[in-house]
Amino acid sequence: MVVGGGTAGWLAACLIASRVDAACNDPVSVTLIESPDIPTIGVGEGTWPTMRGTLEKIGFAEADFLAACSASFKQGTRFDGWATGGANDRYYHPFTAPYGADRDAVMRWASAPGTAGFAASASAQPAICERNLAPRQRQMPDYAGALNYAYHLDAGKFAHLLARHGVERLGITHVSDHVTTVERGGSGMIDAVVTRDTGRIEGDLFLDCTGAAALLISGEYEVPFEDVGGILFNDRALAIQVPQLEDAPLASQTNATAHQAGWIWDIGLPERRGVGCVYSSRHVEEGQAREILDAYLAATGGTGSASAQEARLLSFRSGYRERFWEGNCLAIGQSAGFLEPLEASAIVMVELGVEALLEDFPRDRAALVPRARRFNALMRYRWARIVEFLKLHYILSRRIDPYWCDHRDPDTIPARLAELLDLWHDRPPLAADFSAIDEVFPSASWQYVLYGMGFVPPLASPMRHSSPGAVRALAAQRDQRERSLLASLPSNRAYFDALGTPPERQKVTTH
Repeated sequence: MVVGGGTAGWLAACLIASRVDAACNDPVSVTLIESPDIPTIGVGEGTWPTMRGTLEKIGFAEADFLAACSASFKQGTRFDGWATGGANDRYYHPFTAPYGADRDAVMRWASAPGTAGFAASASAQPAICERNLAPRQRQMPDYAGALNYAYHLDAGKFAHLLARHGVERLGITHVSDHVTTVERGGSGMIDAVVTRDTGRIEGDLFLDCTGAAALLISGEYEVPFEDVGGILFNDRALAIQVPQLEDAPLASQTNATAHQAGWIWDIGLPERRGVGCVYSSRHVEEGQAREILDAYLAATGGTGSASAQEARLLSFRSGYRERFWEGNCLAIGQSAGFLEPLEASAIVMVELGVEALLEDFPRDRAALVPRARRFNALMRYRWARIVEFLKLHYILSRRIDPYWCDHRDPDTIPARLAELLDLWHDRPPLAADFSAIDEVFPSASWQYVLYGMGFVPPLASPMRHSSPGAVRALAAQRDQRERSLLASLPSNRAYFDALGTPPERQKVTTH
């Protein structure tokens, strides 16, 4: 029983329904209850490369998904103004891992003074993003790419697509109704929910996808919320949709532009941009934030009549539940936790949470307790690592605004992150620093942000880890790969303009 719709609810329901073994003696059935009274936010959202595998499991053709959700490709994030706020302050966190082992990629870059930034030295993807190129050619099989990629999408359209597919193809029962009460049995587990019009609906396992309301995990089970606002200060966002000029280049990455008290996201879809000003209400007032957003809209062009005064104000609290699985209820999506969308972690935490459930799915209620304990430990680890990774983006900044100075206060830095930073003065982030199965962020991601923000790379190790010849060969391979990709990949705009044309009849424009 999935309580709550939107992206989290329908994505969870579809993932579960797509894995049901209909041939077993007592197959699982999936019901989703969605209140018709609660509107969706409907702003553009970013995903992780994991979404490609998720969509394939659910059963979507990639072109159908792209067209239905007004989606585009995302190959990483570009950070502007985060280190110093200067005119040339820019770095990338691409999705494709560096060429060579963890240590080799960093030492190769550090030993070549005057070269490009770390990401551009370690990966061909920043060059592809700079030229607004797609990560794949239309002739490739679905979800295959020349480079690792994810998507930007219209969240409202995505939820509608999942709902239609879930009901028509996966057999999900959809109940459009408002939950009024929750019934729990003598064991403390939920037996049923009571709805306004449909009445009582029984279930065995309940997923709370009711967003910030957290109707089941908080309202019924009263599981506390662990606030991390003392680490991550942002608690407001002004979101607006901006018309996209018909012939404007379509970006291959999320653009994240720092300002005096936060940052601005800019997500390019084929027909519009989703733009949002994230800020700390302790450091700037709403009126000032709207002025900051207006200035950005004017500077980035193509806004038409868009004004920050039309932007929707979103308030949020950063943190996550002390427990995510209580009794026979799992919190998925915003009911489990929420952090600013700096690294687009919202949807991937839905994917990871549901996959963790499916990989060790209980046969009956008697099997819930040990699974709940393991699930809670895993998800707490993941949320804590995301908090640390987001904090990394702020503490290395050399900006002098009060907001940025406050972020560098040692009392606001998690102990584990502070310890890692001390370690990384002597050697680069390595896979051994992130040893859990399915780490949320691999060592490459930490390297991209760390050195993109200007962290001084370590001196050469006293021990040889790779021969100089092998390191030079990797650099040559990277350079050759970049030349090949630049010559063969189409622009994003050309790719999506031709999306409705069969690949065998398409004339691809390359750069």
